[in-house]
Amino acid sequence: MTRLTYCLLCLSYLVCSSLNAASLTVTITDTQGIALGDAVVELTPIKATELPPKAPQHYEMRQQNRIFSPFVLAVPQGAKVDFPNLDRTRHHVYSFSEAKQFELKLYVGKTESPILFDQPGLVAIGCNIHDYMQAFIYVAKSPYFASTDDKGVTHITDLPTGEYTVELWHPWQNTQATPTTVTINESSSSVAITLDVDRQDKPSSPPSGFGANFNASSHVGQHAK
Repeated sequence: MTRLTYCLLCLSYLVCSSLNAASLTVTITDTQGIALGDAVVELTPIKATELPPKAPQHYEMRQQNRIFSPFVLAVPQGAKVDFPNLDRTRHHVYSFSEAKQFELKLYVGKTESPILFDQPGLVAIGCNIHDYMQAFIYVAKSPYFASTDDKGVTHITDLPTGEYTVELWHPWQNTQATPTTVTINESSSSVAITLDVDRQDKPSSPPSGFGANFNASSHVGQHAK
């Protein structure tokens, strides 16, 4: 095979893939019909033999106003995440989760290097100094994932047509959601899903002047997946 032929075949594959790509809009509410933000949706092709790698992106879990932001961060397996501390107060970031254990001792500003999340699963993040500072990183095995906004909506684009398993996760869910299936055609699709959760308040910035022992939120949710 000549180099020109190989390039033409690659171009043909990319064009066909683009033509067959579709998108899915997912709307998630709780059992009361109220929009549910911070829910992660992961789609896994049922018949796929090898998943394409997710294009490298820059991910951050910021510490600002003495809370982590975002509260839920979804990243692909193999992603590197920075943990910049934008506060004047030093933080001590850690995780004891099976998917990733790490520790960033007391610091302000940027760390020397990002943390690699090389195993899929759920990673609970905390601060050893401020108990109310809690957040989650969802490491997806599939490249097709996204998290919902405050309106409970998310869009997953560039999906090859076919059948997918849909997995959901949310910090407040009462039980692990049962995976469902969805068929993606050569157009935009949409699906509405209800998730059983025990609603709570997300961690919020404490009043100015409160110290490290101030507890703004007691329980943030159940770890699943």
